[in-house]
Amino acid sequence: MPSPVRLIAIDIDGTLLPTVGGQVSQRTRRALLEAEAAGIEIVIATGRRQTYAAPLIHPVGLKTQTVLITSNGTVTRTLRGDRIDRFFMPIKTARPLCGALRQFGGMTVFTFDCEGPGELVLESIDRLSTHIAPWVNANRPWITEFVPLEDAFEGGIEPVQGMLCGTVTAMRDAEAWLMAGDFAGKVELHRTEYPAKDLSILDILPTGCSKGIALRKWAASRGIPSDAIMAIGDNFNDLEMLNLAGRPVVMGNGAPDLIALARSRGWEIAPTNDQEGVAQVIESVLETAAVSMTRSKEIATSA
Repeated sequence: MPSPVRLIAIDIDGTLLPTVGGQVSQRTRRALLEAEAAGIEIVIATGRRQTYAAPLIHPVGLKTQTVLITSNGTVTRTLRGDRIDRFFMPIKTARPLCGALRQFGGMTVFTFDCEGPGELVLESIDRLSTHIAPWVNANRPWITEFVPLEDAFEGGIEPVQGMLCGTVTAMRDAEAWLMAGDFAGKVELHRTEYPAKDLSILDILPTGCSKGIALRKWAASRGIPSDAIMAIGDNFNDLEMLNLAGRPVVMGNGAPDLIALARSRGWEIAPTNDQEGVAQVIESVLETAAVSMTRSKEIATSA
């Protein structure tokens, strides 16, 4: 019999959020709060940085000590901003990446764990793909341009995350090149794909960082075994936390190759984000818990 779910880790974009609108739905909010009230810990795990993620989660009404795993696992904080864990990419790795990645024709962005302009650095806002215009508009106050990008490291501050965005083919090529070349073993790579837009984001992280690793550390600190964890995601940057979870769930709108992998492994496929798939999955968890509790009471009464 499967272990009761004690922790639910949830991705944001393409999972918790609908495709259009940028707000957690009322039904999903209700399900999250009911799960929290039932003693199930909610963890948000996202590629977004804290400043870009927290404003989406605050309106839900979760406890301020709710954990946010951000920048794909390099930074872990509570919803109110208390730091739990953080990892940096050495400048001796980050600076050479600037030149090495230009061959792939995308745009490189580095994230720094600070507040205000300079949290995000890149060479040219105008060169960013029109596909990520909403991201640019939402993040413009925190973006600083450096030409060349290598100058961003002159102050000696280490980034927590690098990102290269471009076409699906180009990002797959970049991933293969980085894994086979001088950067192998110096960075962790996590790819997010949107085939319908021919857009892909390759996250480049310090070694030993991922949503899955950060989730495992937090769960262990709480005494929660992996078989009591549910993880819900829609893309390849969620794969390690899906592998960790005793109950992995992939969204119906997820990357096609990830859905195919999920089916081959017998993982659960949820309804899409626009069908409030997260809410439906959490509701099923709560219903199962309620049935189990009722049966336990019946057994205790008849004993």
